[in-house]
Amino acid sequence: MKLLLTGCTGFIGRELVPLLIKEGHSLIVISRQSKEQLKAIANDQSINVIQMNPAESSSWDKEEIQNSLKSCEGVINLAGEPIAEKRWTTSHCKEITNSRIETTKNLIKSLRNLRKPPKVLINASAVGFYGSHPHNEFNEENIHGDDFLASLCKEWESIAKNKPRATRLLIIRIGIVLAKDGGALGKMLPIFRAGLGGPIGDGKQWMSWIHRTDLCNLIKESVKNSSWSGVVNGVAPKPVRMNEFSNSLGQALGRPSLLAVPGPILKLILGDGSRVVLEGQHVQAQRLNKLKFKFSFPIINEAFKAILT
Repeated sequence: MKLLLTGCTGFIGRELVPLLIKEGHSLIVISRQSKEQLKAIANDQSINVIQMNPAESSSWDKEEIQNSLKSCEGVINLAGEPIAEKRWTTSHCKEITNSRIETTKNLIKSLRNLRKPPKVLINASAVGFYGSHPHNEFNEENIHGDDFLASLCKEWESIAKNKPRATRLLIIRIGIVLAKDGGALGKMLPIFRAGLGGPIGDGKQWMSWIHRTDLCNLIKESVKNSSWSGVVNGVAPKPVRMNEFSNSLGQALGRPSLLAVPGPILKLILGDGSRVVLEGQHVQAQRLNKLKFKFSFPIINEAFKAILT
């Protein structure tokens, strides 16, 4: 299948792009990075790269992107600035929002103008849709929360739902993605390897996580399985509390995990962005279970073992 990809050149894309190529898909990748950088990352010279900022509406008027849209059979939209890596200043919140909202608006507008739209659109969202809560358990049937991330995810998903009628839509509400070369775990590993790691905050908050390989396989299955539509939670079947997460990571590394990071310290570093880590949410993959998706790494210990060996 000929697929158009946005937001697939970073942490998730490093594994997703080679997987899709291995599956025999032909890829058109939209990115702000240069063609040479992307082809080097993917180690494949056959990828068609369009260098542009997808959040800028004028970029979508170019002949190259219009021709690519006309020829594509599926779209994977994962575009978005990282959420919990910087303080939530006014300017950074605007980047977080625009990179998702404007990109998806531009994409949907372009798809709706096509005489023959793609068969499928896989659109990212996040478990932040549900808001944060120390006790409540969430599944796909729960309504959205009322904080910044929840409002952002609600708008993001609403825009994606305006896709062409003929296009199947699957929205993946992604949890904390685990791999050693990036994301939350990538930042934690050097600290834990030095024996300085431990739970963040009170350690009781829930971590709804997924191994990157399982997320990429989920996206792969979403592309080819025509019966998959609607919303799924992209999380492993067994969320864990922060204490268990840090203990399991320490055990996998053979290092202690005793030095807790106080919440106020994290708030000082990340500001409001610390809420993503400090509050958390217990999210269940209810629909993936019904769809009989097979996780390679359903348990946190197995995930860490695979990542660190």
